[in-house]
Amino acid sequence: MSLEQNLAAAPPPVSGEGAEPGRNLIGLTRPELAAALVSLGEREASAPMRARQLWHWLYYRGARGFAEMTTLAKATRGRLEENFVIRRPEVARALESADGTRKWLVRFADGQEVETVHIPEADRGALCVSSQVGCTLTCAFCHTGTQKLVRNVTAAEIVGQILIARDALGEWPTPKSGRMLSNIVMMGMGEPLLNYDNVAKALAIAMDGEGIALSRRRITLSTAGIVPMIERCGRELGVNLAISLHAVTDELRDRIVPINRKYPLKELLAAARAYPGANNARRITVEYGMLYGVNDSPADARALTRLLRGIPAKVNLIPFNPWPGAPYGCSSPAAIKAFAEIINAAGYSAPVRISRGQDILAACGQLKSASQRLSRRAVRETAADGTPSAA
Repeated sequence: MSLEQNLAAAPPPVSGEGAEPGRNLIGLTRPELAAALVSLGEREASAPMRARQLWHWLYYRGARGFAEMTTLAKATRGRLEENFVIRRPEVARALESADGTRKWLVRFADGQEVETVHIPEADRGALCVSSQVGCTLTCAFCHTGTQKLVRNVTAAEIVGQILIARDALGEWPTPKSGRMLSNIVMMGMGEPLLNYDNVAKALAIAMDGEGIALSRRRITLSTAGIVPMIERCGRELGVNLAISLHAVTDELRDRIVPINRKYPLKELLAAARAYPGANNARRITVEYGMLYGVNDSPADARALTRLLRGIPAKVNLIPFNPWPGAPYGCSSPAAIKAFAEIINAAGYSAPVRISRGQDILAACGQLKSASQRLSRRAVRETAADGTPSAA
């Protein structure tokens, strides 16, 4: 029996059973989509094949509604529309920099917000995706760190940021080449490894070859150093790893990257050396923000090369991007140049990142939404999937 026959014959689900009315299909895995179809009467044996059809429309063609799914019978589309939704987050504000960088203030169903940034190049572009509303790490040089953690972002909301960007770029159906959204960097608001389950689920959807179809080699996850999760990330996802280092001593890093007090440099660098799949072809990126008079001396550069021995790495030198009330200044061009030369002489690549989107506060370390701040108790009672606890 076909899906169309099954859905036409099946009675409407009883409240509390089967399909969940209004459930968003975005963010569901293939097995979860199949289960959703079974809840409408599809046979378990054929549900995976039918889920593949839905997947094609959601992630290859970017369908915004069931009416667009013309390969499905009209009755099927009607039943799907009665029971499910295809919901993207709302774009509350869209800004474009003079250099072409685009930033979206993305509003979720509960009113919370994050920022998402697209950084274009001549023949490609990277999307900087947020994983938390606010952040719990309070890094001293980061604008997001001045906003308390509100909650984790769900898998659907992470995928939704990708879909919003592809909508704006007009990249449906999924292009085979010449993409302007060619890379994803989990470098937006929040610490991805403190929301690992949702991030992993969303990236698995993004990497599926029959939908958004981004290679794991085109995805980079940045962490401030959640050491116990680093190995798992490499083993399960295999994406590129970036480490926000920013200091070469525990004393300084304890101050400017407070998570270092829990996972000090020795442990973090050991995890980097052991990261699954890291090699000279897939080097770990070490992000190093250049702070005037703080971490930018030649002695700091030499210490950094010693720390990195045995790690297949490259160093991204990031000139500090100012934001309102920032406590630091940017290192001088001469200091950055001298720092890079020492790193290069030790055999490591040390490109200086060109700041993009500064005029719209879209550059590295500048993201901050206008979401409300919750109390410490409310944050503790936020469930792992991002929804408030009933406790």
